[in-house]
Amino acid sequence: MSLAQGRSYLAIPGPSVMPDAVLRAMHRASPNIYEGELHALTDSLIPDLKAVARTAGDVAIYIGNGHAAWEASVANLCARGDTVMVLATGRFGHGWADMARGLGVKVEVLDFGQTDAVDLTRVAEALAADTQGAIKAVMVCHTDTSTGVRNDVKGLRATLDAAGHDALLMVDCMASLGCDVFEMDDWGVDVMVAGCQKGLMTPAGLAFVFFNARAAERQSAEVSSWWNWKPRAHPEMFFQYSNGTAPTHHLYGLRAALDLIKAEGLDHVWARHATLSRALWAACEAWGTDGPLRLNITDPALRSHSVTSIGMEQGQGDALRHWCEHQAGLTLGIGLGREPADAWFRIGHMGHVNAQMIMGVVGTIEAGLIACGIPHGAGGARAAAQVIAAG
Repeated sequence: MSLAQGRSYLAIPGPSVMPDAVLRAMHRASPNIYEGELHALTDSLIPDLKAVARTAGDVAIYIGNGHAAWEASVANLCARGDTVMVLATGRFGHGWADMARGLGVKVEVLDFGQTDAVDLTRVAEALAADTQGAIKAVMVCHTDTSTGVRNDVKGLRATLDAAGHDALLMVDCMASLGCDVFEMDDWGVDVMVAGCQKGLMTPAGLAFVFFNARAAERQSAEVSSWWNWKPRAHPEMFFQYSNGTAPTHHLYGLRAALDLIKAEGLDHVWARHATLSRALWAACEAWGTDGPLRLNITDPALRSHSVTSIGMEQGQGDALRHWCEHQAGLTLGIGLGREPADAWFRIGHMGHVNAQMIMGVVGTIEAGLIACGIPHGAGGARAAAQVIAAG
């Protein structure tokens, strides 16, 4: 018998759960796009987006998804024939590389697999080998959404500086912005790309490219008017924010989401994500004491605070996901980019998420493990509860 009636819970790693305040803000008639409150509201977004990124630099807003942010970042900085180095720790690192290749950019990929973070020693060796300074940018995912690994962005900047290399540091924060600690300016990041549908708790449709003065000075002369970040970051007229008609309802939703972040405080947002992540990991570690379930990233210091990738035996991931969704109303993420994909699932714990939601996820998964006959250790829910109880 299905018990999935009632409000379902989307625990995939983006789009994330949308707060009621965001949905209410978007549930309105279209505003006047030529003057009035929409102009003031959009202006107000800029300093608050920069505050979440911890930067005094610029931000350009695009109508699009994370792939649009990828293309915007490359289109602004690279001409055909330029060379970039991509540090891949999962499917999305390779995706950014493919986007650059499609624009005629030469790509050198350092692949670190799907269970490890970037090895800074290998990066240093690759930079040292670039004696002609051909590498224009080093590109990396802070968190790769497919694997749940969190890379050391601050350490990567130190590696670039130690090598004396002039490449720009470009970071994908799609799955980490507003969830994991990220300090764009303090860590020396030149370009950061993100989307609105994960930690920023707004329905998918907005992409962001943050960039500093160093990156602005190196803008390609060949960038198209659509991708050009200059008029978007410093518009003389309102339409230039979006190079056309504004994404009106998304802007209202984003305003509400940023208000929630401001009210909570970004440091508390980060701490909340860290605690809820530890609760989930504690449950997984308990289940993994007697059975095939395992966390993809073994070192807790390298695990994302927004998405967790979990493996079992072939077929078990899909079986568990199907039971959780159709019997209990909990939707888990697919084993994106993993082999075999049906052995893996992912849990999104990002944005608008709290203790009772995580405990609901843990309890439902534990029920699913029992229902699917998947061997597992006892005490997963209790282990998570102990982390929650400790605060």
